[in-house]
Amino acid sequence: MASRPLILALVAGMLLTGCSNTLLTKWQDQQCVRNCTDPDPAKRELFEQPVIQTLQMFIGEMGCWLVIALHGLYVRVQQRRRAGNAGYQPLAPGPLEDDGGDPAAPSSPVLKALTAPGDRPPLSGGKVLLLGLPAVCDICGTTLMNVGLLFVAASVYQMTRGALVLFVGLFSVLFLKRHLYLFHWLALFIVVVGVAVVGLAGAVFKKPEQHEIDADAGEDVVLRSIVGVLLIAGAQVFTATQFVLEEYILEAYAMEPLQVVGWEGIFGFSVTAVGMVFLHYTIGVTESGRGGYFDAAEGLRELGIGNVLVSSVLIMISIGAFNFFGISVTRSVSATSRSTIDTCRTLFIWIVSLALGWERFLPLQLLGFGLLVYGTFLFNEIVQPPMRACLPDRPAEAREELLPEEPIEHM
Repeated sequence: MASRPLILALVAGMLLTGCSNTLLTKWQDQQCVRNCTDPDPAKRELFEQPVIQTLQMFIGEMGCWLVIALHGLYVRVQQRRRAGNAGYQPLAPGPLEDDGGDPAAPSSPVLKALTAPGDRPPLSGGKVLLLGLPAVCDICGTTLMNVGLLFVAASVYQMTRGALVLFVGLFSVLFLKRHLYLFHWLALFIVVVGVAVVGLAGAVFKKPEQHEIDADAGEDVVLRSIVGVLLIAGAQVFTATQFVLEEYILEAYAMEPLQVVGWEGIFGFSVTAVGMVFLHYTIGVTESGRGGYFDAAEGLRELGIGNVLVSSVLIMISIGAFNFFGISVTRSVSATSRSTIDTCRTLFIWIVSLALGWERFLPLQLLGFGLLVYGTFLFNEIVQPPMRACLPDRPAEAREELLPEEPIEHM
């Protein structure tokens, strides 16, 4: 049984790095890259490179290979030490045997993230290319969310991502042949209403910047907020597709969870890099595309500017660490507990954003957040469904987790 302090440390790490992902990305969006000394704020240009941000996310995921390599080195050293103490013995590859209190033993949540299930054939050789499919979905979803984050506050972004449960639930029924009960559909409806309320609050009550004082500018702010919410909500279609593909693949084959993250990082980085080059020479070099989202040369130049570079490095570290902490928590506790922790992450992001003055308190947004939390908890049966006595009894093994157990985190 994993020690309670270790579990608490992993949960704290998951919350810290999860909040950091969103807050650091929003901070990066606020960095000035051109005309920074101009006294007119309207003429200052901020960092707006969602494709570059997608690329840095995949670099962060590839960082999981460093953890895998260090673990492999540790295992080899420990095996050699044991072989030396007990006389010569052949070195068998694989995880260490349980040492009772040894934190590196298989019962440890840290090691569980580096251990593949043994009841399925391994995902190896050419079959690894299957992970390229969810990686492509990851590219589309993450890029759309990065664009949406340019237009909305960090808390609105995080709350709108709650729409993921809707699409995961629907796709689980359509493609994985899961069964949803009436209270599941009620939960999905509540989530949709919650997302709509959050989007309405962010659009209608968003405070314009000082230079946006005329009516046209105010209308533009509202329009940008609505577009941002729609982009983030729409991106959840790709994220849900990614989760369903991952679950479909990993139901047939076995691979260490951190290796899944690492391989998707490699595939995602490769496809994104090739796409960046293609889009740069087809759109980025044109008159209308110069300086825009697809101008890779300008994006890389901006990436080397002061705080932009610092935030980029911190984001990559944070994303890699979040995946490690998240997978360790999921395999040690449950996916339901992870979804509860993720809800706390949304709350913390909101509090920090208010404290930093990035947004103001909106009671309507609080209502939307409450609906999102209740809908998510109801879907995962963390709270008692209404009229439970009217629902058909289900054996414990039939109460499946409809959310994926080990999702790859975007930011």
